[in-house]
Amino acid sequence: MKHNLSYTLYNSSAQLPEEWDTIAEKNVFLSRYYLAVLEKAAPDNMQCHFIGLYNNNVLCGIALAQYINLRRINTFVEEKNSFCLKDYLFKKFSSHIIVIGNNTLTGQNAYLLNDAIAEKDALRLFEDVLQQLKREYRKKCIYVNLLAVKDFNESELPNFKAVGYKNYYQFCTQPNMIFNIRENWHSIEDYLADMNTKYRTQYNRARKKAEGIEKRKLTIEEINQQQERIHELYMTVAQNASFNTFHLPKNHFEVFKQQLQDDFLFYGYFINGELVGFNTLVKNNNDMDTYFLGYDDSIQKEKMLYLNMLYDMIGYAIKKQFSHVIFARSAMEIKSSVGAVAEQVYGVIKHTNPILNYFMAKLFPYFDPKVEWKERSPFK
Repeated sequence: MKHNLSYTLYNSSAQLPEEWDTIAEKNVFLSRYYLAVLEKAAPDNMQCHFIGLYNNNVLCGIALAQYINLRRINTFVEEKNSFCLKDYLFKKFSSHIIVIGNNTLTGQNAYLLNDAIAEKDALRLFEDVLQQLKREYRKKCIYVNLLAVKDFNESELPNFKAVGYKNYYQFCTQPNMIFNIRENWHSIEDYLADMNTKYRTQYNRARKKAEGIEKRKLTIEEINQQQERIHELYMTVAQNASFNTFHLPKNHFEVFKQQLQDDFLFYGYFINGELVGFNTLVKNNNDMDTYFLGYDDSIQKEKMLYLNMLYDMIGYAIKKQFSHVIFARSAMEIKSSVGAVAEQVYGVIKHTNPILNYFMAKLFPYFDPKVEWKERSPFK
């Protein structure tokens, strides 16, 4: 049969065809339920587009594209109280971005295909999508600076050059931290038994510090009631990051719970009835994805709250027999200390200004925040 490949751009999750979720089964972050979260509670500097790939008018691939406006956010926060040249230059020359992928997540959450389309053909269509979106934004007087496709580990990374991505620069950013659950682990005690003495001591010390904290799963009503406090705790963490491309809106977690129900877990940490921290988890087939968290800075230091959250996430994932915990990027060293390993992630990017694009190999490392960290080996 002759292949007749095409794509359709959707600007609303309500427009997506019913068969969308048959392809999205492998990844909750491409399901219609999750994409509705992005639509209803996306960062206010982000706009989402959903891509359906068709072979002879039959859906054979799905993807997510995002437009990101970095002019609406303080991207580099390393020099909060002074003029930041890096932030100024970035906003002036690289503030309007279109990416195939999900800027709020780490990992290959860009697209899924079935057997009716080859990946090389899908990638060619995605390049056409990038160009179409660039033209559409130009009609709105928005001049897109950067086009990108992200995030792939080494085994997933396609040969972009071979399929026609001319003059795209292949980049590698902070790694995705993956925690692999061993087959012989059925409880947190099994996990601790495989640790060396130093890191078992770290676990026991953290647990002792956390005495007096009550942890409980929050309902959608409780998330709504605590919305202001949740946002305050989330922003405490977000504003401490060296590089920001978005901030979640206040209603984000409530909408997430509404859409994903039992596949989205929200845990609150309380002292004397006051919320002092929270973390969130997403069930994604055999993987448990950690999502966003927040905490009161003073409590975090005193109670080793962040480390205790990591142990709680690991304990839950072992108990429920998941295969991996996807810890994403950031805080690599402390995640490494609980047993997560670094997985390099790659993407491709192109500046729409040919002169700036010619220097991309020098410019990208300049703007990419460098994080020095030491890998830990907690297991025997």
